[in-house]
Amino acid sequence: MKETRISVDRVMKYIILGLIIAFVVVLMVFMSGSNRPFEEVQSEVEKSFDASEMKEQDSAAIKRNFGLNAADYAGTAYYSAESTISASEVLLIRIKSDDQIKEITDAIDKRIESRKNDFGDYLPEQAGLLDNAKQSVRGAYVFYAVSPDADAYLKAFNSSL
Repeated sequence: MKETRISVDRVMKYIILGLIIAFVVVLMVFMSGSNRPFEEVQSEVEKSFDASEMKEQDSAAIKRNFGLNAADYAGTAYYSAESTISASEVLLIRIKSDDQIKEITDAIDKRIESRKNDFGDYLPEQAGLLDNAKQSVRGAYVFYAVSPDADAYLKAFNSSL
């Protein structure tokens, strides 16, 4: 009887060890960054939204709207709605070093607050979109989206990595 108990305990130890290792592997796969080139990730994200609604902006728009210098990063893409009464925008940045993440996320947070002030009483539905803005940091990539379809854009970003 005692030998059976010892063997069950031993088997349970190996099962638990296996589950822990599997959990760590899953975390590493889904939470890690990507080695994919910026252009491929950008292309996948770009396919997820309607090009007639969102237009790619230049590095001056990134500087003007976020206070970020595009030349400081390994890759940048910024899309915004052509209409000035729309809060819709998508920002994708590939960083060069990990210390740039905080700078970018702080700039995004400032942008959201600024846009909420702009749209607050004037267009409350656009301000509501800003409350549901999607942000993600995965590996060397920082992603930000404001849109009624922001979940789909985030899904496209995650699947592109």
